[in-house]
Amino acid sequence: MPWLFAQQQAEKGMDQNTLITTITIVAVFVCVVFVLIVFAVFARFFRWWIQSLSTGAGIGLLDLIGMTFRKINPAVIVGSKIMAVQAGIGDRQGVTSKALEAHYLAGGNVPLVIRALIASNKAKLDLDYKLATAIDLAGRNVLESVQTSVNPKVIDCPGGRIAGKDTLDGVAQNGIQLKVKARVTVRANLRQLIGGATEETIIARVGEGIVSAIGSSKSHLEVLETPDRISKAVLARRLDSQTAFEIVSIDIGDVDVGENIGARLQADQAEADMRVARANAEGRRALAVAEEQEMIAKIEESRAKVTEAEAEVPKAIAHAFREGQLGLMDFYKFRNIQSDTDMRSAIAKAGTGTVSKGGSNP
Repeated sequence: MPWLFAQQQAEKGMDQNTLITTITIVAVFVCVVFVLIVFAVFARFFRWWIQSLSTGAGIGLLDLIGMTFRKINPAVIVGSKIMAVQAGIGDRQGVTSKALEAHYLAGGNVPLVIRALIASNKAKLDLDYKLATAIDLAGRNVLESVQTSVNPKVIDCPGGRIAGKDTLDGVAQNGIQLKVKARVTVRANLRQLIGGATEETIIARVGEGIVSAIGSSKSHLEVLETPDRISKAVLARRLDSQTAFEIVSIDIGDVDVGENIGARLQADQAEADMRVARANAEGRRALAVAEEQEMIAKIEESRAKVTEAEAEVPKAIAHAFREGQLGLMDFYKFRNIQSDTDMRSAIAKAGTGTVSKGGSNP
């Protein structure tokens, strides 16, 4: 029996050793996997962490890992933060890693905003991080706006996109048309970029001001002598209000004399008046013709009445015969008188024809 007990104890010892060995292998495997994961994460973010640490950007390794879980590109955030810190823009100006991440998640262009802040800081412009991000999220190119604010931009007026016209056409009070080309120098107004009107509004307002200034001139010679009066009149109207730009200057590049619009309008008016007069004369002629036709109709009506009255004479004579009021001799006398009347009428007509014929001969 002692040997059986010893055998059982030996088997128990072997089971314990196997269990310990298995646990040890599993623990070593887990540690190896953990070390590999840590090494992989460290290897992935080591470059960015070293850059942040060496430049004082203040972005830790855990922050970089958290960016991955939030689906943020760490290279964009780290590069932008380093660029801002190197330019002297840090957490005091609101450029923190959390703010950059928030703008990235909102769909903004983080590097463009940082470059715009750097450019505005160097140029001593009043642009903070919140305004820059708001401009970027509004769809404007914030860096281009800053550059336009530092280096004013020249806009041709009219632009080629406006109805395909190359000049602004205005008419002076004497009726002469002037064709003007202008160049507008504008500077971006950073405070008005959000909600402010764009270049098209500037071009439209300046064009309206130039046409109005030409129209207020008594003669086109005044404009040709002093073209700067147009630019002064336009600048005095403050056409850059509620726009994203500030007008620096308006230069009149070219002034050409066009058509004589006044003379053409007068000719058109005279033609229209002549047509109206012709229409009125035609109306009066038609009225006279209608009256003439009416008088002819009345004459024919009178002749019909005379003929009708003459037709009653034989009836009256016949009635007088039947009643015994008219004798045969009276009837013959009546016929003789009628024949004498017809003869005299014929002689009178013949005499009239002879006189007219003789008067026509030399």
